[in-house]
Amino acid sequence: MEYEEFWELDNFLIVTDGTKPALKWTANELRKRGKIFTVLDCSENPMDGSIQNISQAPDSISNVVIGITKKEPGEIIRKMTEKGVQNFWVHWKTDTSEVKDIKNDNTLNVITGRCPMMYLGSSASIHGFHRFVAKTIGKY
Repeated sequence: MEYEEFWELDNFLIVTDGTKPALKWTANELRKRGKIFTVLDCSENPMDGSIQNISQAPDSISNVVIGITKKEPGEIIRKMTEKGVQNFWVHWKTDTSEVKDIKNDNTLNVITGRCPMMYLGSSASIHGFHRFVAKTIGKY
């Protein structure tokens, strides 16, 4: 699956612990695009309207975006695969050796090494500039 195709999907779970601001921006961008999503906030001060436990994730979730540094993201992937989810986006610099092992499973689509906002942000933003630079140097 190409990076842009991931954002054409629907029914997302966004997993955050508040350490990666791009996850809040991702939720805002998905909201603007009319996408269906749920936020799982693992922080000490969860945002309003979020769930705090993976067991609360709706069964309708098809795609998961993970940006956590205080817990193992691979654990989230394993629990969501038990619910039948196959598409995951792990925010750059938050993938772990466990995530890298999971990524070898050919039945799953696990994207790593990319910031969601490089693909979601508007052209007139720092994210658009990041996208321009990434395209220029062949890292898009």
